[in-house]
Amino acid sequence: MTVAVIQMVSGENIAKNLADARILLEQAAENGARLAVLPENFAALGKINVAQIAALEAQQHGPILSWLAQTARELGLWIVGGTVPLLPLGQAEAKPCASSLLFNALGECVARYDKLHLFDAAVGDQQGSYKESERYSRGQHCIVVDTPVGRLGMTICYDLRFPALYAALREAGAELISVPSAFTALTGAAHWQVLLRARAIETQCLLLASNQGGMHALGRETFGHSAIIDAWGTVLAELPTGAGCVTHAYPRAEQAAIRQRMPIWQHKRFSVAQLSRADTEDR
Repeated sequence: MTVAVIQMVSGENIAKNLADARILLEQAAENGARLAVLPENFAALGKINVAQIAALEAQQHGPILSWLAQTARELGLWIVGGTVPLLPLGQAEAKPCASSLLFNALGECVARYDKLHLFDAAVGDQQGSYKESERYSRGQHCIVVDTPVGRLGMTICYDLRFPALYAALREAGAELISVPSAFTALTGAAHWQVLLRARAIETQCLLLASNQGGMHALGRETFGHSAIIDAWGTVLAELPTGAGCVTHAYPRAEQAAIRQRMPIWQHKRFSVAQLSRADTEDR
């Protein structure tokens, strides 16, 4: 089974971003990919009104969800739709979530993951600081879903810094983990590949890390280096900067062998929940 990660340099023009993404997804399909991951904010990045986008999509008047469904159906491709601003389920008056959607090859949305960890941090780049919580609501649940390639755990960007989430995905049976991102150039140079390889090694999963990679409006720069990383932490394929499509065969047999040779999940002596209880008791 072949998988793909898509790297983009998205801007504020949704129509242009979708046209660019279509070309890259066509390349993924032509290269035999069954599953492709788009980056965070693939359809719109910059000075955008996320609440307005979410409201239009909720009324089925927005362009993004219909485009994802049509593209998946026409290309016969499972697509992780990066992130799309969507209203929290059952909360029409709340701030939108940064939602990663999985569409199957029939164009049906089969999973939705709302970003758990919002990026509120001072970075020191040209933008200086980021505060996603001003515009977004945080999610409540982790998601693992069956795909033709394997059991997929879903994460987004800043989630990468929280290994407990990745451990929970592995405990739920994840074999692959998607990481659509818009990592800054500054933090990416320091931490992107280190974190990706660590999460892959810890979980013994294939990581599909799809990043934004270039200069955007208002001087924002993203790191790129979208990559496919195996359960041993080996970078199988990578794209340094600019828009492009990276594909690689999923080494599922080798992953199973790694898990058998080094059965770390059998050796665990506590769960995340048990560790949390022990910490509370110590206090």
